[in-house]
Amino acid sequence: MAANIYKPGQGKYTRLLTLAGGELIGLTIAREFYKNLNGADLNTYLVYGVPVAVFALISALMLWIVNQPRSADFMIATESEMKKVSWASRREIIGSTKVVIVTTLVMALTLWAVDLAFGFFFTKIGVLIVSGGSGGDVPVE
Repeated sequence: MAANIYKPGQGKYTRLLTLAGGELIGLTIAREFYKNLNGADLNTYLVYGVPVAVFALISALMLWIVNQPRSADFMIATESEMKKVSWASRREIIGSTKVVIVTTLVMALTLWAVDLAFGFFFTKIGVLIVSGGSGGDVPVE
């Protein structure tokens, strides 16, 4: 009996990318099994068979999860909502990035000026003594 796909054609890309992510996780886990078993003095079939079996099990599990009605409906709804999103244009993104950079620089300069002002103030009232050597700042006791 062939595996039936729940609501075929709907949520195709979301399901495929989710499946690909799960397969990548499965490959990583299988690779770790192989690395741990390869150093041991074991049968060759065991060294290669266990990682392949783990990958096959994870692949089957991911295919089953992606095909479950509840998770498939969620992915279908997610894909349909993402199609409704109004994405910013390249020009808007560049403009917004410029605003963020300029605002960050202005805030950094403002904080630097405030820090200098406080340092000057505390030096004048005798709370902060600045030495000329490499000793740094020494507070008055």
